[in-house]
Amino acid sequence: MVNVPEQIVSSARKPPSTEPPSRWRLSTLDSVRLGLLVAGLLCVATGLLPKAEAADNMRRIGPLLLFLGSVIVLAELTRQAKVFDVIAHRIAIVGRGHYPALFGLCVLFASATTILLNLDTTAVLLTPVMLALAIPARIPPLPLAMTTLWLANTASLLLPVSNLTNLLAANRVALDTTHFAARMWAPQLVSIAATMICLWVWYWRRGLRDADRYVPPEPVRPENGTQRALLYTTAGACVLFILAIPFVGDSIGIAATLAAAIAVAAFAIFDRSSLRLSLIPWRLLVFVVGLFLVLPTLSRFGLSEAMGRLIGADPGALGAYRAAGAGATLSNVANNLPAYTAGESVVPEENRNQLLALLIGTNVAPLVTPWASLATLLCLEFCRSHKVRVPMLRFVLTGLALATIATTAAVAALLLTD
Repeated sequence: MVNVPEQIVSSARKPPSTEPPSRWRLSTLDSVRLGLLVAGLLCVATGLLPKAEAADNMRRIGPLLLFLGSVIVLAELTRQAKVFDVIAHRIAIVGRGHYPALFGLCVLFASATTILLNLDTTAVLLTPVMLALAIPARIPPLPLAMTTLWLANTASLLLPVSNLTNLLAANRVALDTTHFAARMWAPQLVSIAATMICLWVWYWRRGLRDADRYVPPEPVRPENGTQRALLYTTAGACVLFILAIPFVGDSIGIAATLAAAIAVAAFAIFDRSSLRLSLIPWRLLVFVVGLFLVLPTLSRFGLSEAMGRLIGADPGALGAYRAAGAGATLSNVANNLPAYTAGESVVPEENRNQLLALLIGTNVAPLVTPWASLATLLCLEFCRSHKVRVPMLRFVLTGLALATIATTAAVAALLLTD
């Protein structure tokens, strides 16, 4: 039998939350986000960032903010309707107590959520659901946590909607959803394969657990007609959004908004008390706006020159690996979003492979430091709030190994399929 710490058991008796317990108090991370926004506004007010350039940046990210806000609202209401719980428990039941089967199904679930709904959805909504699943199935929680944490990053290459950086890159290289996927399918496949190998070796294999089998949990079922209506309506809204992805092109924000509106309408009819202003992901939106004011300012005062020297202008394989390495390094020093935008500003427009290699480095490699990506930060925060200990030395060393392997292999796949 798997031994699960009592504090985890007690925390799992409550429904998984999408926010830390101190919901209405500013956490350290919230203070950093607000500080970043204030710093950005000061850059504009003092003239360090010209107002015209700031306005251009805000126009550029306006559709992205609409998409992010809408998709998080959609995913949060979907979680409240227990769609994720139903799927997670069904996955554990289908695995029939066999860890290899459960491992493959969890990888598939986390990868699909990241690819189709965005990496922040995986971090914010899937992580607490998977951690809560550890209790009834008597599964060690750390492998589940690392599966969502790693795949929230490494599975975010395939579609423009998978990552905010992808939306920026797709616009820069003028690729619609289908052409973007046609270019990135091989790097995505290689990245997920590398992640699976590393997850199994360092977190899932038999020698790291004290049981050969787990206990399949009972299925999650709606308790009444209201819950059933919410479950089916929100699940249907998600399906409609996913089906629309290949066709909507630059209007992905509008598609996400319409899908979120369906979910909001369902809750307005059946459970109006769940519709709160806190559904709006202001933390994420503040963070993005602040970054897109501070980073251009830093670029004007030396960051662009430094990134230009690191990345170079070689359109071949060497230039691609230099871009990926620079993006990976800066992501773990600072954060992957500023790393991508700083690199994008110095990559020549005609060097499409170099830009996509930069994207691979900033998407796949933010696994070494806790602050390397917002998804990594969020996953670790949920581990903390659920009393799941993540050994930091192990986290850093295994993350470094996976980042190196996956980034190197994914860039190779990009170049070989050109």
